[in-house]
Parts: sequence; C-alpha cells; structure tokens
Amino acid sequence: MKVMLLIKIVFVAAMFLLLVLMGLNNTSPVNFTLPPVLNNVVQKPAALMYFGFFAIGLLSGAILSFGIGGSQKPSGGKPKS
Repeated sequence: MKVMLLIKIVFVAAMFLLLVLMGLNNTSPVNFTLPPVLNNVVQKPAALMYFGFFAIGLLSGAILSFGIGGSQKPSGGKPKS
C-alpha cells in the first residue's frame, strides 16, 4: 500500500470522526439563509448542516480532481527512420 494513500485514508477517517462528534453534540436547530438562491430561512439541526457542507466539499474536490494525470504520450527518445 502506498504511503500517500494511507495518509489520505486516515485523513478522511478523521474527518468522518469529527462529523460524528459534531452530530452527537450539536443537535439544536440553526437558521441558514442564502438570499440569492433561497427565499425562505432553512432551519435544520447544526449537525445535518455540517454533514451537508462536508458532502458538498468532498464531491467538489472529487470532481475537480478528475482529469489530473491524463493520457500522456510516452517519449521514446530518438525517432526511427
């Protein structure tokens, strides 16, 4: 197993642990407003909002990371004649 992959797995596991802790300790409802998109105030538990923002960030990062390291032509040195 590559070391970088192990570090990424530990990081994501730590983020999920923080989400669980936030869900257990932040059960009171909070107001969320976003005037350009939402006309009404959304009132949900804080933990649910944390989870939603984390999911949006995780999906955004995954979408942005696609396409990195695409197909590259191998450099063969001298061309054959």
